[in-house]
Amino acid sequence: MKKSESGLGLTVVGLLLAVLSFFPVYFSLISAFKSNGEIMRDPVALPTGLRWDNFVYLWEHTRYPAAFLRSSFLTLTSIALIILVIPIAAYVLERKKVRFSGLIYIYFIAGMMIPFQAYMIPLFRQLKVLGLFGNMAGPIVIYVAGSIPFGTLLYASFIKGIPKEVEEAAVIDGCNTLQTFWKIVFPLLTPCTASLIILNGMSIWNDFLMPMLVLPSSQAKTVNVEIFAFVDQYASRWDVVFAGTFCSIIPVLIAFVALQQYFVKGITAGTVKG
Repeated sequence: MKKSESGLGLTVVGLLLAVLSFFPVYFSLISAFKSNGEIMRDPVALPTGLRWDNFVYLWEHTRYPAAFLRSSFLTLTSIALIILVIPIAAYVLERKKVRFSGLIYIYFIAGMMIPFQAYMIPLFRQLKVLGLFGNMAGPIVIYVAGSIPFGTLLYASFIKGIPKEVEEAAVIDGCNTLQTFWKIVFPLLTPCTASLIILNGMSIWNDFLMPMLVLPSSQAKTVNVEIFAFVDQYASRWDVVFAGTFCSIIPVLIAFVALQQYFVKGITAGTVKG
């Protein structure tokens, strides 16, 4: 096969995959502006007009705004703790080589091998014992702990590529270990941090299982759980469901567009150096 024909084939395959990937977004977008009857009659047809009343009903007559605030709080707090804790842990394990640092590193990485379903029931039992079941602290603790294995691997792999001379120069200028990390090393980890924010942020924002099981049913939960509540056995407001779905996509899309220039660089660097 000629090189030009091979390139054309890859382009066609890429375009097909792009269309398939975009179809759920397109379907949610057009359905958000339809009436319930239009959605049921012809799901893939374009809307006859822009029906903003779906969004008005969503924000004025449901618990979606409270759920949106809860999802934002869960995501932002978890990401802030992840970025505060994991880089320091990876830096100490990679650079300071404290006692048993190799075993601790392996212990952290081993967490990626255990599926969540294997320890889900004992975990919920522990949350009840610790008083973390039924409030926002429970999911936050689990999200931060669950991100440690991959985050440590990514940051440790990236830190290996930073010349030690840079840190030695900072020490000569009078920086202690903490100042050297936050002022010199951490800014160099921006691609890695952006990758971790995107991966964990999307995972936490889109999580359905944890808020569904841990947070009390009498209060607004998260956006995905509230959207699920719009669908019941006897009546389904598909117009409101898709309006909520479309609104839930916007924060993730903005974060990805803002950080995507660092995302591929961070993942590639972590994979190669690891």
